[in-house]
Amino acid sequence: MTETRTDSIVGINWGSTNFRAYRIAPDAGIEDALEVAAGVATLDRDGMAALAHQVRTRWPQVEHVYAAGMIGSNIGWTDAGYVPCPADVAQVAARLVDVRIGTLDMKIVPGLACVRARDGAPDIMRGEETEFFGLLAAGRLGQAPVVALPGTHTKWVSVRDGRIAEFMTTLSGELHDRLSNGGALSSILRGPGQVGAAFADGVREGASGGLGLGALLFGVRARAIRQGLALEDASSYLRGLLIGAEIADARSVFGGFDAGPIPLVGSGPVCALYRAALEVLGESASIVPSQDAVAMGFVELDRCMAA
Repeated sequence: MTETRTDSIVGINWGSTNFRAYRIAPDAGIEDALEVAAGVATLDRDGMAALAHQVRTRWPQVEHVYAAGMIGSNIGWTDAGYVPCPADVAQVAARLVDVRIGTLDMKIVPGLACVRARDGAPDIMRGEETEFFGLLAAGRLGQAPVVALPGTHTKWVSVRDGRIAEFMTTLSGELHDRLSNGGALSSILRGPGQVGAAFADGVREGASGGLGLGALLFGVRARAIRQGLALEDASSYLRGLLIGAEIADARSVFGGFDAGPIPLVGSGPVCALYRAALEVLGESASIVPSQDAVAMGFVELDRCMAA
């Protein structure tokens, strides 16, 4: 028999660089939040314990606490392992790891691992699985066979029968950041990049299936020097190039996106770039804020534990 929770829970999305904790109502509404630029890559164990203590003192009455992300990795508090795909929320909930960090008892969500059918390559995720299960529980998938979670390391997730079947991770966001901060392209790049004509040109070139990404990336510099690509547009062109190539890879791996708008889960500005890129290539997309999806995901995990 399933117990219906009437009290709030705490869900923590604890990544490499950031810590986001939410007090979540039974209906998945966010009642309060604590966000700190203090990911596990920046903290020792005493630092993690101190941050966990902030959660305990901020919400002392909350009994059920869950944490997803890099806190469950080999650089986090403990390695929570990986659940093999295909996987649903119940299978993940069955593998939650009980820990005590400082004064705070919590359950850490394991990651997911897959081997893709298209190329036989392995892949892993931590944290995004909770967002996906929230999206599924909220009925925000529609008929889409693929979900994208744009970010520093974007995930493209294949959905089958309410489960994560397999997925693909790309470094597009990290590549843009690193190329902007050093190397041959940094001197011609201005700003984060935005939707516009240069961005659309980059999307088309990246998705064209011509030269490999290494040659295309250096081509950004050549275009700026020899073909009049304005410096204020170079970053937008680079963004489009990276995202276009990524979409082409996702189409190849997952066989196209023919069943409706593709849900994009993440921060608004980054998701807006991906939606614009998909529209350039004749696709449609809808945007779901990351915190909404992750809150619903933690509620779903809690419901499984109460069952």
